[in-house]
Amino acid sequence: MYPNNTRRNMQNAGMGMTNITDYGPDPFVVNIDMVTKQNQNYRTALWTGKYLQTTLMSIPPGGDIGLEMHPDVDQFIRVEDGIGVVQMGSNKDKLNYQGNVDGRFAIFVPAGTWHNVINMGSMPLKVYTIYAPPHHPSGTVQATKKDAEEGEAKEHK
Repeated sequence: MYPNNTRRNMQNAGMGMTNITDYGPDPFVVNIDMVTKQNQNYRTALWTGKYLQTTLMSIPPGGDIGLEMHPDVDQFIRVEDGIGVVQMGSNKDKLNYQGNVDGRFAIFVPAGTWHNVINMGSMPLKVYTIYAPPHHPSGTVQATKKDAEEGEAKEHK
């Protein structure tokens, strides 16, 4: 029913993955906690489908995702490891929501909402994020925030 590689992915995804890559749009099962914590890149697309995308992020101490707003994309951010602060608001100059987050928290960001997540700890902040619809090109891997900013600048040209 599915390609052989998909069947293998579904069987092995819970084990330590040596190569985190974009497995979409085929069916895929994964230990999301394990791969999120294993990811060393600032951003790695794990699964990109037609209407949904999951990316993994590793935000260094003192780093952040950067104040941003997606006009046509809802976003779900799950903190798996580390501590941080989330800021959200209807205007980039009016972030009227701020709260502490750690490995127990999920963040829901409606389309059109300005938001940022800042790592306040001494270890990388490990999160995964779900975009609906997809926000990054399939297969995106960005080792650093600088790489991500350069990639997004090229996308918007």
